[in-house]
Amino acid sequence: MPVVRMLRRVACWMLQSPACGCRAPVLPSRFLGTSPRQIPMDANFHSTSFLEADQQRVLITGGLGQLGVGLANLLRKRFGKDNVILSDIRKPPEHVFLSGPFIYSDILDYKNLREIVVNNRITWLFHYSALLSAVGEANVSLARAVNITGLHNVLDVAAEHGLRLFVPSTIGAFGPTSPRNPTPDLCIQRPRTIYGVSKVHAELMGEYYYYRYGLDFRCLRYPGIISADSQPGGGTTDYAVQIFHEAVKNGRFECNLKPDTRLPMMYIDDCLRATLEVMEAPAESLSMRTYNINAMSFTPAELAQEVLKHVPEFQVTYSVDPVRQAIADSWPMNFDDSNARKDWGWKHDIDLPELVTTMLNFHGSENRVAQAN
Repeated sequence: MPVVRMLRRVACWMLQSPACGCRAPVLPSRFLGTSPRQIPMDANFHSTSFLEADQQRVLITGGLGQLGVGLANLLRKRFGKDNVILSDIRKPPEHVFLSGPFIYSDILDYKNLREIVVNNRITWLFHYSALLSAVGEANVSLARAVNITGLHNVLDVAAEHGLRLFVPSTIGAFGPTSPRNPTPDLCIQRPRTIYGVSKVHAELMGEYYYYRYGLDFRCLRYPGIISADSQPGGGTTDYAVQIFHEAVKNGRFECNLKPDTRLPMMYIDDCLRATLEVMEAPAESLSMRTYNINAMSFTPAELAQEVLKHVPEFQVTYSVDPVRQAIADSWPMNFDDSNARKDWGWKHDIDLPELVTTMLNFHGSENRVAQAN
């Protein structure tokens, strides 16, 4: 008989029945075990961690691209090395593998992604897996799978487990009918690349999940990002990275865009800092889910002129790629990022002269080391 009474008490506690006078346990919403694939009509997700005071546990998808490794380094300084996990489907270089946790993660494998989030108690997710503009146009079906289907998996996992989710957008989310100088946060978009279409889709789906399920979705539209320690990755703005490699190594550069093609740009340190700042911004300070951010705007000719101040013998020629030029001509010439500056205090540090000095110093020292070796 005592055994029966004990079993009744246990059953009562598990069922949280008010009739038995038991005190119901309080579980965070992330433990509810529902998913947007099977979410009830009144579901709502707002939990971002087990306790407010807990340390963030971060996952970065597509982490071996232009931004992932740098972001991981920044976040590891902020949250500790072991709390930031870099992931990709490619084998990492040794220095990346040794710098902190790295795991295999395929965003097209929903079950694998979900297991990673659960097993590592992830609270923040930065979703960088994507095919860029020029590469995406060369393989539309793969871009559609990675940029759209992969996004859906990430959104579902993030909503199910109450994550704070960051998905980058881009100048490519705008099209030829968008206002170009400047381009505001809210306007006609209508991009004409699969990359741009997938980014508009990400912005709208993230906003939908925010209003429908309470997902803490945050997004920045990046301009062209220039970084010293990464190779061009198939983007239309990559000329502004390649030019420095060629200036130091060969003293000449062939640009695939017209000399007067004006595009918004940003140095990677500003980009990564903006990403962390918007993720740490109090929810009540954000008036929108997706913000433009900007630092500078220049043409290939203006960039070349600045390089010439440091490398007087530098020569630039132009051999226009019609695909990339058509893409660039449909993009903003300048970003209006006044909302980001007003809402959460965004402010860039690096302008064009500082950018050129930084890039040439990096590649100059790198080239001297290579020659010595």
